Amino acid sequence: MQHFTYGDPASDRVLIQPVDAHDLALIERETAAIAERTPGFFLIAVRIDDWNRDLSPWTAPPVFGSEPFGSGARDTLDAILPLCADRSRRYCIGGYSLAGLFALWAAHETDAFDAVAAASPSMWFPGFSDYLRTHPIRAAHVYLSLGDREERTRNPVMATVGARMQEAHEYLCSCGADCVFEWNAGNHFKDPDLRTAKGFSWALERMKNGRG
Repeated sequence: MQHFTYGDPASDRVLIQPVDAHDLALIERETAAIAERTPGFFLIAVRIDDWNRDLSPWTAPPVFGSEPFGSGARDTLDAILPLCADRSRRYCIGGYSLAGLFALWAAHETDAFDAVAAASPSMWFPGFSDYLRTHPIRAAHVYLSLGDREERTRNPVMATVGARMQEAHEYLCSCGADCVFEWNAGNHFKDPDLRTAKGFSWALERMKNGRG
């Protein structure tokens, strides 16, 4: 799986982010925004070939358009985990939209990550709220964010995203996770790189003092 690196390769704080072509076009601005807030990190951007297939934890029918969701998240996670093999380092997995959902799912599937930064994750994904409540979170720190206009959509499935996010935040807090939920101004397409940068910066601050 192709990946690209940014920041300080000697840093003991490593960010892992699944990306597509649009994310890569904005990655320099994202990394600059992270460095301005929290310098001293190494970011590995993992290129995803098929967004709906490779980031979906299980199959689901189309929610918008005609393309269904696949079940390639397990293969993607298996490809990412070797990047987290050095246990003297601390790792955060994060991403935007479906990559944010994948990051949150991955933090329930493995203890490789100290933190997760899920910016505007696709929490409307069918069955994910049930999954979250039946699988313990294995990352100590969880950042969640959403645009304040994202739930204002005519799509009945995607319109549930605000309620699902607030439920997830309350549930993760009740489980003892260090979890924060932040509202951003705008719809789903406003400043995805800067929203992701905010999540990663929050996680980097939490990871300063070691694991857990």
